[in-house]
Amino acid sequence: MTEEQAPRPGRAAGVAVLGEALVDAYPDGKQVPGGAPFNVARWLAAFGVPTLFVTRLGQGDAAAAVLHAEMARFGLARHGVQADRTHPTGLVQVLPAPAPALGHRFEIADESAWDHIDARLALPLLQAAEPVAVCFGTLALRHADSRAAIAQCVAQAKALRMLDLNLREVSGLRALAEQALQLADWCKVNDEELHTLLAWFVCGGSPVPAPGTAEHRQALQALSQRFGVERWVVTCGAQGWFTAGAEGRVDAEGAAMPVARVQDTVGAGDAFTATVLAGHAHGWPLAQTLAAANRLAAAVCSWRGALPADDATVQHWRNTLGFGPVVTAANPT
Repeated sequence: MTEEQAPRPGRAAGVAVLGEALVDAYPDGKQVPGGAPFNVARWLAAFGVPTLFVTRLGQGDAAAAVLHAEMARFGLARHGVQADRTHPTGLVQVLPAPAPALGHRFEIADESAWDHIDARLALPLLQAAEPVAVCFGTLALRHADSRAAIAQCVAQAKALRMLDLNLREVSGLRALAEQALQLADWCKVNDEELHTLLAWFVCGGSPVPAPGTAEHRQALQALSQRFGVERWVVTCGAQGWFTAGAEGRVDAEGAAMPVARVQDTVGAGDAFTATVLAGHAHGWPLAQTLAAANRLAAAVCSWRGALPADDATVQHWRNTLGFGPVVTAANPT
């Protein structure tokens, strides 16, 4: 990241988020807006960050109407949302894991509209927005159309490029992760995902070193050098979080916040990512940003779904974390 890309304290700079928006369907029939990039984009908008969200929805289907209404609720600009006449809005079945401690498992519909993002529509918007950061994940890379579009947009962005890895069970996952890492300046992962990356790209069949050891630092440094990643932001569930630079050395860490009653963990990592990006856009020091991200991620585990259903809770966390009241501006639609 160059000096001209760095945010300055004061009014938030802009952030671009690229990827899927979809509807999560729970076993009891409840349907809620979802998709990791959409979760991130909604939190950013809630925190007063000018947000360009690039995705693709089915044209005129019921799920698209749900998602457009949710964008309006958060004041999230919709000019980056593409309409697809051929493919439907994405749908994911959220199912219980074999053990409650494992959270949920996801069955993701094939051939959704977000698989076909068009770079020709997205690039002019990205260039006009001049964001201070661009965030993307791995799931939207599963199809050649969106993979090419996102790679082109991220590569051309003069901004901090943040990968929110989110390893999901899709075909060719290792190759997708490899391509995504090659585009990233910063990478946010959980501890299991980091273990997987080290096993794939560094350890070559040997055991992955234990976190906190010199060997783990050296392995993380090798991973950073392979892909050019400058910073790792790692969430570790009940063990908290840490961040490390390209040399693999941990330079900040924190304990997990207690949660009195865990409802589910859906969206906790997305809230963490969104807060990291919002703090960056507001020009906050990294330590302050990560502490705020840790607080919000814990709170998300206390309600059902990625974001709270009531606006009062959103307002509470916007103020509690220190982002303050949002100055409402006319958003293009």
